[in-house]
Amino acid sequence: MKRSEPFSCSLAELADRLGATLVGDGERRVSGLATLSDAGPDDISFLANKAYLKYLTQTRAAAVLIHPAHGGECPVARLELDNPYLAYAELSRLFDPMAAPDAGGVHPSAVVAGDAVLGRDVTIAANAVIESGVELGDGVSVGPGCVIGADSVVGDGSRLHANVTLYHGVVVGKRAILHSGCVIGADGFGFAHDGRGWHKIAQLGGVVLGDDVEVGSCSSIDRGALGDTVIGDDVKIDSQVQIAHNVQVGDHSALAGCVGIAGSTKVGRHCLLGGGVGLSGHLTICDGVQVTGMSLVTNSITEPGVYSSGTGAMSNALWRKNAVRFKQLDDIAKRLSRLERGSTG
Repeated sequence: MKRSEPFSCSLAELADRLGATLVGDGERRVSGLATLSDAGPDDISFLANKAYLKYLTQTRAAAVLIHPAHGGECPVARLELDNPYLAYAELSRLFDPMAAPDAGGVHPSAVVAGDAVLGRDVTIAANAVIESGVELGDGVSVGPGCVIGADSVVGDGSRLHANVTLYHGVVVGKRAILHSGCVIGADGFGFAHDGRGWHKIAQLGGVVLGDDVEVGSCSSIDRGALGDTVIGDDVKIDSQVQIAHNVQVGDHSALAGCVGIAGSTKVGRHCLLGGGVGLSGHLTICDGVQVTGMSLVTNSITEPGVYSSGTGAMSNALWRKNAVRFKQLDDIAKRLSRLERGSTG
């Protein structure tokens, strides 16, 4: 591995790259990216949330990415644009200090099947295993200890960090990022019960990940029982997420940490599932749905919007009182119904 060179750029160059309006010295150079409160004179910062306005006037940054509405409050040079957070996302990739993989090469300790097909500039690190029938596209990077099972396909420019496991017959699109410890294509949770014990159902499908998918560390995406489990293009999956067999997730959706999706549920495009959300099996979630953290969804959702379940944290004493009242709701509803019938009789 080799470490990429430190990035440095003038404000004029950054403004041109981002399509921003520069107010200040375009020749000033920056070499880092930091928060408003932590930034120094060689850093660029950003204001994307009004809650951080209180730090703006005291910032020591060389310049700030900022919406024009707040430009007049900025004491240093500024790059004005409509979406400072999106600009921050782009700059974060420019300033990323992570080591870049060597351009091509197979480590001597890697095990690569003789019939595996490797594209141009493929990197395979130490102790990786590439099984029979695997196809790796151009520029694919396979980290140390990864296992890519038989007949799997990994698209151009995708990166597997250390110890990623792809079972057999998994298809990964272009420019995917799979973080350490994630497992793609393990058996789905399929068993039949005969009254005494469990009988395993062979999982005959596969997993298909679209282009630009990112899967967080220690997340699991199970293979389909018959058809494939399908993750659409540009889907972002956080760490410790469980996606069961034959689930479908539509393009541009995002799943935060510890989400669990039971088998055969279909999640639409542009959906957002907060941390700890659980979706029961065989549901359909339409496009444009946001489910807030720790919610449990047991019925299909057919209208876009924001959905929640459960209650927020409260003192234990208050929770105990409310739990008692919850048990009384059915009796209260029946009494109210009798009162209403009596008032209209």
